[in-house]
Amino acid sequence: MAQSLTERSRELEPTVKPVEQRMEVAGRTAPPEEASPITEPRRINSASTLLPHIEGQPRFRQTWPLKADANSAPMTRIHLRTWLTVMRWIGNVDQATRVASHLVENAVRHGTPQPGNLVFLRVFGLSDSNDLAIEVEDALPDFPGFEEAQNQSGEVRGRPTGLWWVAHYRGRLSWDVTKDSNGRVVGKTVQALIPATWDGSE
Repeated sequence: MAQSLTERSRELEPTVKPVEQRMEVAGRTAPPEEASPITEPRRINSASTLLPHIEGQPRFRQTWPLKADANSAPMTRIHLRTWLTVMRWIGNVDQATRVASHLVENAVRHGTPQPGNLVFLRVFGLSDSNDLAIEVEDALPDFPGFEEAQNQSGEVRGRPTGLWWVAHYRGRLSWDVTKDSNGRVVGKTVQALIPATWDGSE
């Protein structure tokens, strides 16, 4: 009998902390419960874009390992919709869920899975603005076509697809390479910063 998406999620939960403990995002190892996944800017390959520096500890933070397969986007929607509702995030949960599912789908289709055929979804709420950071990690240390994806207008032209939704919801798209505890590049983190309000105003 085929496993349900919930059962698959429970099986993957034990892999989260060991992977987080050995991963380094934006130049510093981030313990799973204490450190923000974003730290001060550093010099990297000019082809990548530094993730923004965010002050303070997040209001909430959660990470999920996702199998890099056809179920990754549905699993993303299940996880994030439930989590943001429980955390009482004041922004538009449907918008955030849609952006997250496209980020994950993009990593699965165009990136490289982490060991175990996994990509990682991480979300955290900003303490100073209530905005939401959505991050996806995969093992490909490059983002072909990033400038085109980043510079989309967000205006509706034809059928909306993929990372266009980040611009449409007035979000900010960025990425950086990911390093392990020895400073070796092991992949990338793609981030969408989503405002708690439609246009980013208070």
